[in-house]
Amino acid sequence: MKVGARTLGLRHRLVLAFSVVALLVSAVFAVSTYLLSRGYLLAQRERVVQHQTFADAAFVQRRLQSSGADVSAVLTAAGTPAGHSIILKWRGQWYASTLDEGREAVPAGVRDEVANGRAAGQRFRSVDGPSVVVGVPVPGVQAEFYEIAPLTELDGNLRLLSAILIGGALLATAAGAALGVWASRSVINPLNRVAVTAASIAGGELDDRLPATLDPELATIVGSFNSMVDTLQQRINRDARLAADVSHELRSPLTTLVGSVDLLNARRDELPQRSRRALDLVTADLQRFRRLLDDLLELARSDGGLAVRPSSTLELGPLLRQVLGEVGRDPSILTGAEDVVVLADKPRLGRLFRNLFENAETHGGGLTSVEISRTGSDVLVLVNDSGPGIPPHDRERVFERFATGATKRGSLSGTGLGLALVAETAAVHGGAVWCTASPTGGAQFVVRLPEAVS
Repeated sequence: MKVGARTLGLRHRLVLAFSVVALLVSAVFAVSTYLLSRGYLLAQRERVVQHQTFADAAFVQRRLQSSGADVSAVLTAAGTPAGHSIILKWRGQWYASTLDEGREAVPAGVRDEVANGRAAGQRFRSVDGPSVVVGVPVPGVQAEFYEIAPLTELDGNLRLLSAILIGGALLATAAGAALGVWASRSVINPLNRVAVTAASIAGGELDDRLPATLDPELATIVGSFNSMVDTLQQRINRDARLAADVSHELRSPLTTLVGSVDLLNARRDELPQRSRRALDLVTADLQRFRRLLDDLLELARSDGGLAVRPSSTLELGPLLRQVLGEVGRDPSILTGAEDVVVLADKPRLGRLFRNLFENAETHGGGLTSVEISRTGSDVLVLVNDSGPGIPPHDRERVFERFATGATKRGSLSGTGLGLALVAETAAVHGGAVWCTASPTGGAQFVVRLPEAVS
């Protein structure tokens, strides 16, 4: 299944969740507050207008019952509040307290209700803005009385209230996002400390531990993690000591055997042909056994935490020429920038390249070239052979300990530790090693080392 968009991380999901919850809560509060306030204020305003309308209608009725009453003077004398207007239907004629209003200013539904003898009221939007009209029948003088009150001021107050509520909702959302950032840090930072410590331990720093915490929720996790690392370190140290002890115990009889075989080789001319062949087999196996012990001792040092990263400088070109001579190859196959300087332990780095060169000679059809190049602050050493190459699915497995069989490209004389030791030594020197395809069709091993700062 393909994902169209990148999945949000835990930190972003927490911030988003807090923001959405804060927005929803503040939005519900703002909407409910606005609707309740609007309903209450409009109801209050309509009641006030209704009371004023009945009072003005009673005043107009009393004046119209007088003989010879002047309708215009009566409407003017009604004393309506500022902004209110009065419309009166009397004896079939329409009168208004303002010149620009008349029968058409009253909604038809209100006129019909009042004409049927019932008081009515309605909010509507006039040319001047929102307004409310209340109409009452005045049966004593056979008239219909209407009073129109503007709602402009109330509408402005409601707009101001809505703006305040929207601003409050946005501030609450921002506060929720800030709270989400704080909460995500509180959650992510302990996880990051665990990840950094775990990566450091995986890199060989077995003495690293999580710092103690006063948080009761995290104390159990910290204690369990540190206890697990303690147990892991004890097991690794025990296994490393066992490997080192076994290797040291085997070295003494091996030395005796090597000395005895060397003595026999010194008198091989006195031996029959069949004994010579047996002596050659024993000599080859002893050499393989010696390499295996040396590799085991070096790996035991690395596993036991004894492999300290080197701090002395070393010219890489002369070292590679020396190792090429030791494996019987012409140093002229070395090309590239030979003047580079790296931080290295000379014996161990020499063993690294000796293992690579011997691997190319024994399992890769022969060493063809060694090239030194720079890339940024690192140095790359490319070791090419003329063999059939290594399949892509086996290029990582060849660096595993005791990797044999299909990864050996037809050879049966290896120990399965040489390339594993190469990877361990490169890591101790702050670098790495990997395998790819050589331009000539064989295998290419690339060693990356940090260049020493001059």
